[in-house]
Order: sequence, then C-alpha cells, then structure tokens
Amino acid sequence: MRDIIVCSFYTDDDYYRTHGKELEENLIDLGINHRLEEISIDPNLDWVDICRKKVPYLNEVCSQNPDKRVFWIDVDCRLLEIPDFIISSSADIIGFQRGFSPPIAIGYRNHTRFWEPCFWGVGTSSNARRMIADAAEAEKSSPLKATDDFFFEEGWRANADALTFQVIPSACVVGKQTSSTSHPAFFVFGSSGNVAEYKGTTAQHLNEQRPKWLRKQLLNIGKKMLSLLPKGLSRNIIATSDQVGFTHYLLGYNRSGVSDGRSQTQRRDITNRILRSGINGEIELLEELADDLCSNSIVNPSELATIEVARSFGFYASKESERYLDLSWWVRPFPGNFGDWLSPLLLSHYGNCKISFQTPTAPDRKTPPHIVAVGSIARFIKNNSIVIGTGISSYEYPIETQAKYLSVRGPLTADFLRSCGGPNVDSFGDPAVLISRVIPLKRGETNGRIALVRHASHDRVPLKLPKNCDELDILVSHPDLINDFLTELIKYDEVITSALHVLICCQSYGIPCSLVTFEGLEDSISGTGLKYPDYSLGVGLKELNPMVVERDLTKISLEKTRQTERIDETVKDEVEQKLLEGIRRIWDVRTR
Repeated sequence: MRDIIVCSFYTDDDYYRTHGKELEENLIDLGINHRLEEISIDPNLDWVDICRKKVPYLNEVCSQNPDKRVFWIDVDCRLLEIPDFIISSSADIIGFQRGFSPPIAIGYRNHTRFWEPCFWGVGTSSNARRMIADAAEAEKSSPLKATDDFFFEEGWRANADALTFQVIPSACVVGKQTSSTSHPAFFVFGSSGNVAEYKGTTAQHLNEQRPKWLRKQLLNIGKKMLSLLPKGLSRNIIATSDQVGFTHYLLGYNRSGVSDGRSQTQRRDITNRILRSGINGEIELLEELADDLCSNSIVNPSELATIEVARSFGFYASKESERYLDLSWWVRPFPGNFGDWLSPLLLSHYGNCKISFQTPTAPDRKTPPHIVAVGSIARFIKNNSIVIGTGISSYEYPIETQAKYLSVRGPLTADFLRSCGGPNVDSFGDPAVLISRVIPLKRGETNGRIALVRHASHDRVPLKLPKNCDELDILVSHPDLINDFLTELIKYDEVITSALHVLICCQSYGIPCSLVTFEGLEDSISGTGLKYPDYSLGVGLKELNPMVVERDLTKISLEKTRQTERIDETVKDEVEQKLLEGIRRIWDVRTR
C-alpha cells in the first residue's frame, strides 16, 4: 500500500486524542501509510470552525504527496481493511455517496451534496488535485459559516465535469445488511460530531427537489436531540413517540425496504402488496404477485428478501386452525433474523393456531391485546401486552408499566421495570430455551468441524477462518428454513457465534458454543450488551458476556471461550408454563 496515504487530525482534548491514538493503532496494524496530527484549537473556535480546517489540511497533504492517492478518514471511524477495488482504483475521486445511499438513489434527487465526507479518496491527476485546491481557496476566502463538506462540495461542483469518480457500495459499511454485494464490510462509521447542535446554523447547498427520506433525517436529528436531554425527560419523549405512532412512522415500518426511484415506484407498490398479502395469509395472491414481479423484471435482492419474508408471514397467518394469536415481534432485516422469528414459531407450536402479526412500533390505539415474547423489544411493550420472557437491550428507553407481565428475560430487565414504576416480576427465561422441545433434534456423531454464525450486524466483516470452520447464515425466518438451520447446526463439534439466540439454541441442545464479538466492533450490535448477562442469569447460569476476539479466528483459543453449560429442564418447564399461561390469557381476553 505504498501508493496511498490515509490522513486525519484530532483536537487536543482527551476524547478525540483517544480516538486519534486508536485510529493510529488501527492503521499501523493494517500497514497503511498515514499522517495523523494533533492540533491545538483556539478556545474561541466552535465545532464548525474546527471542521472547516479539514479543507486546508487535506490540500496540504495532497500537495506534499503528489504521487500518492490521499484518503481522508474522520478520526472516530475505523478501517477493518482496504479492499483491492479501492487500492487499485483509478478514479479521481472515490467515496461513499451522501448518507451511505444506495446506487439507485445516486445524485442530488435525495441529497443536497454528493459525497459522504467521513471517508473518501483523492487521485493523483491534476483534475483531482484542482478540486481540492479550489475547495481550499474557497474556504480561505469565504466569510460563510460552513463546515468542510460545504467547501468540498463547492470544489466538486466546480470540477465534476472533468473528474472520474467511483462510489463505494453502502454495503461496505459495517451493519448495512445486504445480499447484493460480495464486497467486504470494511468501514466502521463513527458519529461523535455535533451535527444536530449546528443544524440550520451553517451554510447549506439547496436542492431544487424536496429531499427524500424525511423519516431518516428526522430520526437522526431526534437521536441527537435526545442525547442532549436528561435521561428521565428523554425517556418520556420516547414513550410518547412510541404510543402515538411517531416512532412507527420514523422507522418506515410499512415499507418493504425496496429502494426508491422513478423506475421503481410500481415495483415497490407490488412488493408492498406481496408483503401485506403474506401478513394477511393470502397465499394465492402473494404467489400471483410474486410471479408477476419475477416474470417482468430482474428481481433485486431486496425484493427477493421481501418475497421470502412474506412467505414466512403467510405460513403462520394461513395455518389450518380456527384460532389465532396476536403476536408482536421484530421482523427486520428481511428476510428475517433467526432469533426474532423464533417467537412466531414457538407461539404457533404451543397454541396450535394462526399467528396474526402486530407491528411493534404501531400506535397503542391501533394494536389489539397481544403477546410479546422473544427479543429485546421491551421498549415496544404496550399497556395491553401480555409479556413472556421479553428483555431490554439498554436502560435508555422506558418500559410500559401497565402491561401484564408473566415473565421477563432476566433480573436486569426486572430491576429496570421496577425502576420505571412497574410490578415486581420474579419469573425469568427467554422463551427460545424451548427450541429443543419444539424441534426435538437428536445430536449424534458430529462432523469434526466448527460452525461460525455471525450476528446480522457482522455480515461480510472480513474474518480469517480456521480450515475446519464453516459459516451458516442467520437470516432465516420460515420454519422450514429454521429447522434446516438447526439440523445443520447440531452436526458440528462446536459453534462460534456473535448472536445471542444462536448461543441460547446451543445451550438448549447441548452444543459447545463460544459467544464472541470482534475487535473494533464491540458497539456494532444494538444496545449496551446487558442482554447477555440478563439472559444467562435469567436461566440460572453464570453471568455471561461476549469475549472480544481478533478477526483472525485461527488465533483464538476455543478452550478459553467455549461454553458447555446446558439449560436445566426445570428452567424450561417454568418458561413453558408461562408461555402456555400467556396463550390462555390472550384467548380469555378476546372472549370477554
């Protein structure tokens, strides 16, 4: 990597100095040429003034390295590697599209600026260097209150006609689940800036069209504002947002997830109808619409995932039974996350009934009495919920205190519920512990190999695997595919996973399992990590947390990470009793 150099700077305070040292270690480990500088800042300068200093700094690095491609990276971001398609790029400018947008939304239809400035590269051509020099000159002479990306956008617009450019797929950002690329997820995005505080006070470029994805913009602004408020006040605001349906709107829960675009409008409508048909149990209509979509176009991965999850909904909603249960569970990312989709599998089995999906984020007034079971979705419990084994993922969000609590996942959830003014719950256990009773697979002679099952947030993170290690995909929702997944899982000597519910299944079946997370990605899974000890203490096991390991799995010692504890059958008995009690209660409520 002699032909590239990565640069950044950081201010002389403890917070950013720590980020600077961590980034330097990151780049040294990768063997990447770099230039990182600590800068002293006049106390009279604010965040905007500091940001715009990136412009002359990048121009200086470019001037001093005329034969190297120069990359800027924000100091709180990390690289897991630099893929070959970036190292060997001949483009004048390479980077992520603004907002890490997908290719279908490229350009200015949805954004006022073209590039996401947290990581991007400048080629060695005179045209590329002119763009940076023009941006630096504009920054030097402009009286505008503006950040670095304003001036870089000015340089881009002035020179774009003469520049070649390459957009890095948004799927290369860790946590962007997709099946549409084989490129690794190499970029870890940091977000420690002060964008929300200065929103509306800095110079912006204008867009002739109304910006799209208003939900996402409002969601990001809301998160920043809530982080500045006292915990009690922010929790009350979040609870009100959940109850009236504003959270439901912000998360876009009624959308299939198919990218927007003029040529996509009709296809998006068809895909949403496919999804709705599955939820309603209208199997013939679902298949008719799916055939129509597939026969008239090349179906993209997002559409295929929506069709697959619609069939999973349809399986439960069309089961041959006169009875049904209203159940709330988390269904994304499509085609569905294994652990979350254990909820309808378990309830359908024990109730021998149809499952009617109730959206977790829907307003309270639109949700009938329902069960909430598997998953860290306690923040979406409503006053008419019957709760069986649900848990929290952090202490950030309040819990509804008026719901009927039969059990929660563990003592940490129970303590937090009490602190919110809720009842004292002393029955614990994640319902997923019952999987070995619902799908009673026998573990015979194993295959002498190790299975790796990543959490969905670790999709395509570059890992080096031992020769005797195979990967299994966690994105399954249909009960047949869940059965296939578990049938395959029990064949292995042991399992390495970063997904809690894979660990739970292993402890239910008695499969040795290592619960891990990866260096540099400790915060990539939603929540604060309390769900792990909450679960383990809730089923009577020792306190458990993921072990941080290198991404080179050939170097880890499984003797140090391996968990061999099994869940006691008496624990399963109690969880099973609570599940059956919840089913009886929901039917009693409906018949009143």
